[in-house]
Amino acid sequence: MCGIVGYLGKKEKKEILLDGLQELEYRGYDSAGIAIIEGDKLYNFKAIGKLKNLREKTKAYESEGFGISIGHTRWATHGKPTELNAHPHLGAYSYVVHNGIIENYQEIKEELQADGVNFLSQTDTETIVHLFEKNNKYENSAFAAFEKTIQRLRGAYATLLITESAPDTIFFAKNGSPMLIGFNGDDIYFASSDTPIIGKATEVYYLEDGEYGYAKEGEVKLFDGQGKKNFTKQALTTDKISAQKDGYRFFMEKEIYEQNHVMSETMMGRVLDNSIEFNELDANFFDGISAIKICACGTSYHSALTSAYLFERIAKVRCDVEIASEFRYKEPLLTDDTLFITISQSGETADTLEALKMAKRAGLKSLSICNVDNSSIVRESDAAILTRAGIEKGVASTKAFATQTMVLWMLALYVGQKQKTISDEILKREIDAMLQTPKVLIVTEKLHAKLYRLSKRYLHGHGFFFIGRDIFFPLALEGALKLKEISYLHAEGYPAGEMKHGPIALADSELFTIALMPKSMHYDKIKSNVEELSARDATILAISPKPFELADDFIQTAYDSHPMLEFFEMMVVTQLFALEISIRLGNDVDMPRNLAKSVTVE
Repeated sequence: MCGIVGYLGKKEKKEILLDGLQELEYRGYDSAGIAIIEGDKLYNFKAIGKLKNLREKTKAYESEGFGISIGHTRWATHGKPTELNAHPHLGAYSYVVHNGIIENYQEIKEELQADGVNFLSQTDTETIVHLFEKNNKYENSAFAAFEKTIQRLRGAYATLLITESAPDTIFFAKNGSPMLIGFNGDDIYFASSDTPIIGKATEVYYLEDGEYGYAKEGEVKLFDGQGKKNFTKQALTTDKISAQKDGYRFFMEKEIYEQNHVMSETMMGRVLDNSIEFNELDANFFDGISAIKICACGTSYHSALTSAYLFERIAKVRCDVEIASEFRYKEPLLTDDTLFITISQSGETADTLEALKMAKRAGLKSLSICNVDNSSIVRESDAAILTRAGIEKGVASTKAFATQTMVLWMLALYVGQKQKTISDEILKREIDAMLQTPKVLIVTEKLHAKLYRLSKRYLHGHGFFFIGRDIFFPLALEGALKLKEISYLHAEGYPAGEMKHGPIALADSELFTIALMPKSMHYDKIKSNVEELSARDATILAISPKPFELADDFIQTAYDSHPMLEFFEMMVVTQLFALEISIRLGNDVDMPRNLAKSVTVE
């Protein structure tokens, strides 16, 4: 996701910024920019697309002497990828870069607009620089104005600000989004992760939430809610790949842990107090639509299956789900009252793209749900909703599945609003549950430790059945797929009520059954299904908020007030379960054999 770099010192700044941003490419981005102040001169360059475009724009520029500088790679959230929406954002005489979410930006923006401030971008970030400049009119120092500014901000943010009113100083603040400071003599570096400063800085300080301050003339002053504070530097690692993983063993593990953060970005600006809004969709987008058909592959297909329950239950609109590779050859019946939705993490999935082209030739309105703006599927669709998951390096998808499912849940509510098939009471209940989802996705040390211990008991046997009912059936499919992909053990997802129609013949002590047993949905029914397997000596791992006396192993979940909260909490359990089994088997979790991240052939 978005990346930040900063540098204060006498070295050539353009290359430090560009090289640092290059090291953050693994996080994903769609635009980039830098701003530099040297003496009384302020320079600013932005470009959409890859860093080579920014390098081309800056090739005639070279900095010299002491100066301050900031840079940013942006993954679009508020507003499309354009130069105006790219960071750094400009006020009258200041620049800012920012990662995270300013939750009260709309309130601040309206106040500033009432004061006559003209906004150039659609971003929440631009409010920071204009609010700073407003405060700077009345405060006795630029730092006092910056301090007053960050006290007003609500949400998660890491930010750097430079201003012509203090041309030798970089102001910084951190709350919820990562930020660190690097040191090498009088040179001071800032970054959102270690990799941009490895080989440049020798020591580092990792900012804590609520800390802020300024860097000036080779020194850093640090503050928190209690005032000025001292800090201790530590040696900086020299391993860039390890640094990219932020201390995690694998990218997949890191991506499981960051699901709670990316889910907030997925919902940002879309989930409001009493409604769901998609700025990407015209107000009349669903006019004339009486059915939905979704095409996808693999993990995206499982998120689509989950949403079919939600579209029909919540929005009261018929929803059919197709595997894209099968849809292409079945000579499907397509009518123009059907919205055709495609789902793809990369936006380049060949089968899904060809299915979309078929639907367009048949005259259907199309919508894509994707993680990559300007990808083939996004360009081909009439409209697109980005999941905002950030780049996913692990081949086995985790956070992409989570954010796809959330977008589809939001879309079901949005359709219900537009078609007036959902009551205000149900809408409020669903939104209240949505807003709890990031909390549900937090991985606790206790949970991960338990799954690590359990995993050693599930390395052998003749296979796994993941079973669930309703929306937990697609989750069972996804849990089985995760295990297959990275452990190379045979696993199947099955509707729990179907076990007695054949598969129960496999039940014995060497058959591992992963039972998804939500309290809020069909608990007694699935309990009965699991009891049938237990009676035939299957080994049972039950995942549920309610203890199950016949389980050989039990993972107790915490959230039981809404089926989707149980869904997302159980999703994390199945992801960690697959991860720990694969690690014990000595597999390359991030690059499982025979698989590719983007499947661009049929």
